[in-house]
Amino acid sequence: MRQRKLSQFTFLLVMTAFLSACDDTIDIYDHRRGDAENYMIAVAHPLAAIAGRDILAQGGSAVDATIAAEMVLTLVEPQSSGIGGGAFLVHHDASKSEFETYDGREMAPASAHPEMFLKDDGTPMDWPGVALGGHAVGVPGLIRMLAMAHAEHGVMAWEDLFQPAIKLAENGFYVTPRLAGLLANDTELRTVPGTREYFYPNGEPLEEGDLLKNPALAKVLRQVASTGPNAFYAGEIAKGIAQAVSNALVNPTPMTPGDLAGYVAKKRPPVCATYRMHRVCGMGPPSSGGILVAQTLGILDHFDLSQYEPFSVEAVHLIIGASQLAFADRNFYVADSDFIPVPVAALVDPNYLAERASHIDPDKAMQNVRPGRPGRSAWNWRASPETEKGLSTTHFSVRDQYGNIASMTASIERAYGSKHMTQGFLLNNQLTDFSFKPTHMGHPVANAAAPQKRPRSTMSPTIVYDADREPVLAIGSPGGSRIAGYTLKAIIGVLDWDMHVADAIATPNIVSGGGPVTLEKDSDAEALKPALEAMGHKVRIRPMTSGLHGIHFHKDHMTGGADPRREGIVLGD
Repeated sequence: MRQRKLSQFTFLLVMTAFLSACDDTIDIYDHRRGDAENYMIAVAHPLAAIAGRDILAQGGSAVDATIAAEMVLTLVEPQSSGIGGGAFLVHHDASKSEFETYDGREMAPASAHPEMFLKDDGTPMDWPGVALGGHAVGVPGLIRMLAMAHAEHGVMAWEDLFQPAIKLAENGFYVTPRLAGLLANDTELRTVPGTREYFYPNGEPLEEGDLLKNPALAKVLRQVASTGPNAFYAGEIAKGIAQAVSNALVNPTPMTPGDLAGYVAKKRPPVCATYRMHRVCGMGPPSSGGILVAQTLGILDHFDLSQYEPFSVEAVHLIIGASQLAFADRNFYVADSDFIPVPVAALVDPNYLAERASHIDPDKAMQNVRPGRPGRSAWNWRASPETEKGLSTTHFSVRDQYGNIASMTASIERAYGSKHMTQGFLLNNQLTDFSFKPTHMGHPVANAAAPQKRPRSTMSPTIVYDADREPVLAIGSPGGSRIAGYTLKAIIGVLDWDMHVADAIATPNIVSGGGPVTLEKDSDAEALKPALEAMGHKVRIRPMTSGLHGIHFHKDHMTGGADPRREGIVLGD
């Protein structure tokens, strides 16, 4: 519901008015970095940061603040995440000195099958066409996963955590420049009934400073808040999701209320690796992110990056090589471990990573990077021939006054997901993260679709520990298949070059997922192109909108950073 428009100047004043109620500063851009002693949250939207910070100030836990912030993000950053999608959450329990991982990844409905993304002639469907509509929608897992984490680590009442988002949905929030810009450039969203009326009132896209209300979402959040997660997975809300998918304007695909009722959030075994006397821990399958980060750092542990200038061509060459080796393994071995026997322990075994490191020549690029043979088992798979394309997603990091830490990456896959909305929230298109080809060179692909299977992800929420098992860093990012590369950049900047976490986040993005090296457009990284090409790398320059949000833990305080490429801020006390 669009009501009135504000000038950019007035918009900034309104946003800073919200902040000044919590803080003495008056410029939201001053909050890209922060310093605190008791608690902190770094998240991709100012209103989500305020919601989380207020929960922390009331004595809430890191998980409590995570829930409050994510509910607000469902409303104010709908292009990136929300209750119509999924998430991975990693958590440090200070009282037990325990690291835990929670899987809220979307799940394929019963109608899914390995050939679901093939045309009648057996060739793969076109990704953009499949991503639009019901064929790509997985059963959302976010609410069920957050409820599981809250049952174990929540301090405040579940219902109270939804109130900031409900109030904003009913009273309205002001459209930010990022949301307005994405709407102006989206050609598909305005073609879908429901989403068109919400985002394009009177046929025109919402503009920066417009006041936007969402009473339908407020109603859903009130039901979930008062009744619990079952309200989302049964009854009218579940029925509405199933109908939206089954009757989608484009690519309608069967989904039933039973698909939603059958969703189960899971705790997964963590994935950890040693790096420079630190322990880096993340999410295991169905995410490949934790394995990618662990493998890349485990390989780089055999090279002294500190002898080089930060992100110099010599250091970047080594990081690229380690990343390419890790991606070769990821594409071959990693999928939903409930369906595929993923050799996680063997992939991060120090002896195996030492062998992988021996393939890197410090002076020239590797050619035809191949997967290794971790362990002794013969794995009869073939690498998935495509990569993930979703570039929305969000990440935030939280630490409460009790020392608990939450690092969560949430997503609906690409910007605005499937572009289809029900009951005030967008539905994901995460099933396009399955391999479109179920076989390759006569062998099955590990990441092929199947009923109740979860598609592989690269989301990489991470917590780093020191030699005494004390937390050092909580970090992660959105960015599709580039997520692990973005996350690695920040970790390496902090651990190897002692950078402020905000500076490590802001440094140019340089990634390689096994193919060409990608350098961030309009950044200092472009200057590396000739030297990298001389070493044999294929190099391309592209815009790369990471969304890193991290907290660095020191002995008596913490520092935080928010990615300047998005609208996030850091708040704390």
